[in-house]
Amino acid sequence: MLQQFLHDFGYFALFLGTFFEGETILVLAGFLAFRGYMDINLVVVVAFCGSYAGDQLWYFLGRKHGRKLLARKPRWQLMGDKALEHIRKHPDIWVLSFRFVYGLRTVMPVAIGLSGYPPARYLILNGIGAAIWAAALGAAAYHFGAVLEGMLGSVKKYELWVLGALLLLGFGLWLRRRFKNARIARQACEDAKARLAAEPVPVETPKTPAE
Repeated sequence: MLQQFLHDFGYFALFLGTFFEGETILVLAGFLAFRGYMDINLVVVVAFCGSYAGDQLWYFLGRKHGRKLLARKPRWQLMGDKALEHIRKHPDIWVLSFRFVYGLRTVMPVAIGLSGYPPARYLILNGIGAAIWAAALGAAAYHFGAVLEGMLGSVKKYELWVLGALLLLGFGLWLRRRFKNARIARQACEDAKARLAAEPVPVETPKTPAE
């Protein structure tokens, strides 16, 4: 049943997952490829396509509506400002490597678009970065299965536990990010209130009645 489900929906789910975020679902797909449920070459190709398409979209949204997008969330605003500083110093390096920095997957392409980075150059370097990321992480997850098999013997009887652990890890990272975002939002709100409270209230000078 698992094999049929993955055959029908696995690659589509991988594309969607890498389009929006990517790390956890690619690790999961790499392990499933080791178990024979998916093809590792297709996993890498689909992950590349999803990641590349998603980051191209965020880049062009950043060029058109970058400030509005970053202003939607306090955490995005803070990270976007830091990302812009990094991009101005080493633009090409960040275009190639931002996927490997956890938490920057969505904000960085927006910031790159906002920075005025050339579209044609981004098209090429983003493709190179997506290919390296998909191949490296997919291969690492595939060999992770081989390491587990070396440690545990037959992985088959443990595969559901491993899948469950990977899913739990992904959910835990997502939950951690949600709590962190909420904390940053509260802190930003408190800082804004404190700034408003510290600002002097202008006192109007009473006008003298006209004689």
